[in-house]
Amino acid sequence: MIALPRRRFLQASTLGLTAATYVGAAQQPNERVLLAVMGVRGRGRQLIQGFAGLPNVQIAALCEVDDGVVRPAQQLIANQNRKVRVERDLRRVLEDRDLTALVIAAPDHWHALATVWACQAGKHVYVEKPISHNLVEGRRMIEAARRHDRVVQVGTQRRSGPHFASAVEFVRSGSLGKVPFARTWIAGNRPNIGKMKDSPAPASIDYDLWLGPAPRRLFNRNRFHYNWHWNWDYGTGELGNNGIHALDLTRWLLNLDAPTRISSGGGKYFYKDDQQTPDTQLAVFDFPSCSVLWEHRIWSRTGLMGQSWGVALYGERGVLVFDNRGWHVEDGVEASDRTQDMDRPHLQNFIDCIRENRRPNCDIEEGHKSTRLCHLGNIAIRTGLTLHFDVRTETCREGGEANRLLSRTYRQPFVLPERV
Repeated sequence: MIALPRRRFLQASTLGLTAATYVGAAQQPNERVLLAVMGVRGRGRQLIQGFAGLPNVQIAALCEVDDGVVRPAQQLIANQNRKVRVERDLRRVLEDRDLTALVIAAPDHWHALATVWACQAGKHVYVEKPISHNLVEGRRMIEAARRHDRVVQVGTQRRSGPHFASAVEFVRSGSLGKVPFARTWIAGNRPNIGKMKDSPAPASIDYDLWLGPAPRRLFNRNRFHYNWHWNWDYGTGELGNNGIHALDLTRWLLNLDAPTRISSGGGKYFYKDDQQTPDTQLAVFDFPSCSVLWEHRIWSRTGLMGQSWGVALYGERGVLVFDNRGWHVEDGVEASDRTQDMDRPHLQNFIDCIRENRRPNCDIEEGHKSTRLCHLGNIAIRTGLTLHFDVRTETCREGGEANRLLSRTYRQPFVLPERV
């Protein structure tokens, strides 16, 4: 196959990979950036390690409600020439005037409020995917970023991968021809989480802070670390957990904005456990120019095209497929590119954008447009409706329960403000 020449991501301005819109107050290129990380288990630890490895970046504070996971995070930055502050309550962390930015790796239901509070406090934000727990939250996050002139980067790191950028260039050049259909998927082979009874929260956990905006319920370990993903009060299911990566990439490849019609089928067919979200789901997003399909079978080892996770674009001149080696075109024109690191460049892009006063590779607005696909797919399966989406109002023509699920009722005092 003929390998496309790769271009540096930040040089590919013709694809909109950089932005000319500037934000915030200028900093010197070598000025130290001080970060606080909210949520230091799992992905949070990975982000601590990643950011701490960048030049002139230091972790200044850890925000975590579970004392039991703090020490492993502290050990990752034990060689820093700086004492790291540890707090449970984000509001206290944001009082630090020296803090440059907040990195959010808390559960989905905290993403919006933490982002808004941070922007209001004058901090830049790196927020993990999906950006929000519901669609209305995403719009408020955009408003907060713009009103307070903050850099807000979303953790969809493929936006900073050079081989993904070369695929975007290839597709948008017309080399694949028309692309009426795209398929995205994951097969996870996740374990059954079983059933657990409610119990008192351990003394080492500030459970009230963990709940935050969510309804008050008794503590349950099957709704806590990681398994919160599969409960509607806190998570967005596999569509929000992994579908966001595939759908964001597809939106970028095909330059898609909002779908006009959304339908979804599936359910909880395999597991008999405490999960609320579907273990099997198909979601179809109809855009003016094409249809995009997401499917997940989190109980299955076997994916499509030999890949457990993937994106395939079906064009008139071939099928572009992403695999573990990069991407290539099957049954058509010859083109390919090999995989390259995307994690470190994505973190570095956030730091560079703070210093250089520009929008990041995955700005909050792009993250919102991709995340709203996940929300709409979940609303479709929860209501059993085919949705017709009005992008101007960001509401569903069906009204009723569909529009009610676009937002949520917040628990005092953790209320997302209407004016941010």
